[in-house]
Amino acid sequence: MGIKVFNTMTRQKEDFVTVEPNVVKMYVCGPTVYNFFHIGNARTFIVFDTIRRYLEYRGYQVKFIQNFTDIDDKMIKRANEEGVTVKDVAEKYIGEYYKDADALNLKRATVNPRATEYINEIIKFVKDLEDKGFAYAVDGDVYFDTTKFKEYGKLSHQSIEDLEAGARIEVDERKRNPMDFALWKAKKEGEPAWQSPWGEGRPGWHIECSTMACSLLGETIDIHGGGADLVFPHHENEIAQSEARNGKPFARYWMHAAYLNVNNQKMSKSLNNFFTAREILEKYDAEVIRMFMLSGHYRNPINFSLDLLEQARAGLERIYNSISNLEHVIEVSKYDAMKEEEKTFSLKLDEYRNRFIDVMDDDFNTADAISVIFDMVRDINSNINLESSKEIAKKALDLIRELGSPLAILQKNTKESLDEEIERLIEERQRARKEKNFALADKIRDDLKAMGIILEDTPQGVRWKRM
Repeated sequence: MGIKVFNTMTRQKEDFVTVEPNVVKMYVCGPTVYNFFHIGNARTFIVFDTIRRYLEYRGYQVKFIQNFTDIDDKMIKRANEEGVTVKDVAEKYIGEYYKDADALNLKRATVNPRATEYINEIIKFVKDLEDKGFAYAVDGDVYFDTTKFKEYGKLSHQSIEDLEAGARIEVDERKRNPMDFALWKAKKEGEPAWQSPWGEGRPGWHIECSTMACSLLGETIDIHGGGADLVFPHHENEIAQSEARNGKPFARYWMHAAYLNVNNQKMSKSLNNFFTAREILEKYDAEVIRMFMLSGHYRNPINFSLDLLEQARAGLERIYNSISNLEHVIEVSKYDAMKEEEKTFSLKLDEYRNRFIDVMDDDFNTADAISVIFDMVRDINSNINLESSKEIAKKALDLIRELGSPLAILQKNTKESLDEEIERLIEERQRARKEKNFALADKIRDDLKAMGIILEDTPQGVRWKRM
């Protein structure tokens, strides 16, 4: 059937057909590097990392560009607060981004361009728009004339009048129209600036992404992605300036990850429910965070809470227990080759792979893909035991790893991590017994039994073995 993608532009699923056969040119808006990125950003990054990985799993070569905005108002404010240069702020937080992104197992982009590396290309882009009559200069600022681009509003599906009514517009009497936006900003005292045909200044935010996408991927790309908050004005403005200049569609598919709420409320510092990715990584393993983030469809808002993270951790643990059991069967089974009666189950495993591909092909439905993995693991637990062959156990194990790979989960060496977790629980049980908290001690014993671990209290201490 092939892959189908929901296109924000058309508001429907479309067959995925790339500009160049078997190559995906993909641009995803990255962070403004003035602070650590938060868990809402993390969801967007994980979503598009997963989409990229799945496209690679399906055989595409993906050219994945994610930019760093390293010059804008927030960065200038942070630099002034810290008494350093904007470049110093950028270097610091790009380094911090990579630490957190690597910890979340986000695959490095093909290129992470920085806006300040493309100043000459940005100036040329703006000049081309001015020469074509889509832009005008006022006192060193250059604005895009939204009335000249007749399709303005087509991504957000609103007319200019509707957008004006609903938007918080920065009042500037020098603009011809309220919705016009800055392509180039004249220098202000204490700000970094570059020489241009309009005097010293710096780029506007929207022009940076259009220029970097065009420079690195071409005038028409396959996928442009980002968070839902970027549909308007950022992506709307990118479309207007790119298509006005190049005279062709900017992107074939526009994809947007929905919002992440915290305890059913919008995340904000004023509500004291604002978390950086680093804060959550200090408490939870990256695979747990990814499992949670991918447990809902990327186009649906999800609610973040510690309880839901715990559920994700428990679910992941169940799968890793199955992996550990399969490794044990491979290690100790008396039978090498697949038995005749196992061949039917072997075919069923192939069906699980097909189900996984079917749901992921349908607009990257990671929620259903995870459900397929859980169904498969339950079936594996019911059908494979110490009397099974090494061959069927290995096929099952390889398939769990294979299907986890595009989601960047289920790839760990289970023996080491599981053994550490078991030893930790045994120590906790011993403490509970010393404190005469026998209810807790019994609960830990039962929890371990559910993990397939039997405890033996001996004169030499507690020993454990797998069931």
